Amino acid sequence: MGKATNILDEKSLSNDDMLEKYKAQQSCERGFRFLKDSLFFADSIFLKSPERIEAMAMIMGLCLLVYTLAQRQIRKALSASKSTISSQLGKSISNLTMRWIFKCFQSIHIVKINNDISISNLTSERKYILSFLPDKCRYYYQC
Repeated sequence: MGKATNILDEKSLSNDDMLEKYKAQQSCERGFRFLKDSLFFADSIFLKSPERIEAMAMIMGLCLLVYTLAQRQIRKALSASKSTISSQLGKSISNLTMRWIFKCFQSIHIVKINNDISISNLTSERKYILSFLPDKCRYYYQC
């Protein structure tokens, strides 16, 4: 318990450090808000055994990790290239969320006709967004 009290001890942190640590909690809280979002469908899952609840918590934690890493990757790539992407409001931003990216890619579908596979609704804007993601992500969209 000694370390925990040292971290939170007002005398050991400057005002700026304390404010920085307080604000750093927000990114974690936003992540858990993502897990509670209705799009995640967590409220539609009913588990009875403690083992299954633990397994679901682990899966949700891993999903949050992947979500956060993907968001970090795209923000880092945008920052490095000094580029932006249009937000929901049409503003050019570089700190967008993965939720917005998921929404942008929501209407893309794989179409298979006579063994020919193509991707529908892959617009130039979506290809532009894909350019900021790793090659393995672009592979799935045949880019």
